[in-house]
Amino acid sequence: MGRMFAISARRMGYRVHTFSPDQDTPTGQVADVEVMASYDDLDAVSDFARHVRVVTFEFENVPAPTAEAATKCAPVRPSGSVLHTTQQRIREKSFLTKAGLPTTPYREVRTLEGLNRAIADLGCPAILKTAAFGYDGKGQVRLGPEDAAPDRAAEAWATIGKEEAVLEAFIDFDREISVVAARGEDGEFVHYGAIENQHSRHILDVSIAPARVEPRVAQEAVDLARCVLEELDVVGVLCVEFFVARDGSLMINECAPRPHNSGHLTVDACITSQFEQQLRAVCGLPLGSTEMHRPAAMVNLLGDLWANGEPDWPAALAFPGVKLHLYGKMEPRPGRKMGHLTALNHDPEEAYRTVLAARDSLVRRRTTIGL
Repeated sequence: MGRMFAISARRMGYRVHTFSPDQDTPTGQVADVEVMASYDDLDAVSDFARHVRVVTFEFENVPAPTAEAATKCAPVRPSGSVLHTTQQRIREKSFLTKAGLPTTPYREVRTLEGLNRAIADLGCPAILKTAAFGYDGKGQVRLGPEDAAPDRAAEAWATIGKEEAVLEAFIDFDREISVVAARGEDGEFVHYGAIENQHSRHILDVSIAPARVEPRVAQEAVDLARCVLEELDVVGVLCVEFFVARDGSLMINECAPRPHNSGHLTVDACITSQFEQQLRAVCGLPLGSTEMHRPAAMVNLLGDLWANGEPDWPAALAFPGVKLHLYGKMEPRPGRKMGHLTALNHDPEEAYRTVLAARDSLVRRRTTIGL
């Protein structure tokens, strides 16, 4: 995501500095300056921030002291307080509850005894999630009806490392959607509507825009997202993820204070991408139009596709309306996001079918003949 943000910034004439514990990162490959240092090296963070006009981030697992050190030298947008709230599930859910926003039923868990009480309150099935550093299904355990017994709960508690967690009631939802939105310094608000998401192995697999939901559901999701951005006083881009219940009601699953994987399709489908929108917001520029050129669908390309060699890029690009984005990651690994495909079409269903077919074509068909 940092790479796509940097490309948007460079296109608009900005110079980009990137700070990361790694070298030759996807962002560093297109940035003007790449600084490699630990997030815990606050002297390096301060020196980095002194050489830029504004600081933003591409993921929320940045330690709070890092954001605080940067804030002393340059504006950080969204602010460190937004980061602090959204990077930890207990704080995030407490914020949403206090703001009167709908969430999945949950209980805070800090001990095994607390987990057993939470199970007694919510029942099973349920999902146990670490409070911090969960991403793409990491730090999560599903508890089935058979796991309500104390010995099974102890196994789940050990699986997540006996860390502070939340237990969420299992929701038999109809589908998942997200709203990617931006807010400027002056309170200006724009959004990309409701985007429908499908997951595989807890990792986002497919996104479809516009989402295949009733207009009232889409509008309610936008209204709730706006409330989140305003309550948090966000300056920048934030994504709100929702469960859509079978009766059409919405529950907020989680928030991400940055451009979001489900919004990657905006690069090709919208007048202003989510990355340019982030740039405009954090630099104090007017926010751009979110109008869609056409409906779109996106699929993630995981490292699994490289299992039998380089994917067949020409085969995928032979599909009309398909665009390829690769992130510059050197090592493909199973489950690692290496890039994505986006398909545009006047019919969102056709865009969906096309992008799936394009991804299927990436795996070369090899025929072995035995003699």
